[in-house]
Amino acid sequence: MKTATTTTQDEAQIRQLIAAQESAICAKDLDRIMAPYLSDAIIFDAIPPFQTKGVDALRHTWEECFPCFPDSFKIETQDLKITVSGDLACAHWLFRFAGMEPDHPAMQTWMRITSICQRNGDKWQIVHEHISVPFDPETAKAAFTLEP
Repeated sequence: MKTATTTTQDEAQIRQLIAAQESAICAKDLDRIMAPYLSDAIIFDAIPPFQTKGVDALRHTWEECFPCFPDSFKIETQDLKITVSGDLACAHWLFRFAGMEPDHPAMQTWMRITSICQRNGDKWQIVHEHISVPFDPETAKAAFTLEP
């Protein structure tokens, strides 16, 4: 039977996984970025190819993204919520890139992310992520000026 302490520890581990991955992204450390993913993870992304299956394909997507980022940047996170149920957890939050030129495309909006994690032994791994940018249904264009 799960206790409140166990749930709090699980949530803390998932928060640490997210923070470590954000740190790895800012460092452009591909091995650390990939570390939390299950080998057959599926990612629905806001950028092409929009759906990535497996860590090999995801690694390639990240390699293609790195040239788009400046040498130095950070990630801001808001509204992180985590729900743990047994060996599965769902985390969702808003994020944006910061510390870049103000007109850089990655700085233009808050994006949304949902991450589904699965416990494997004593660690949590990402089995699915969904990253999206809000859009205006009347124009079918991304809504880059939204604030949380």
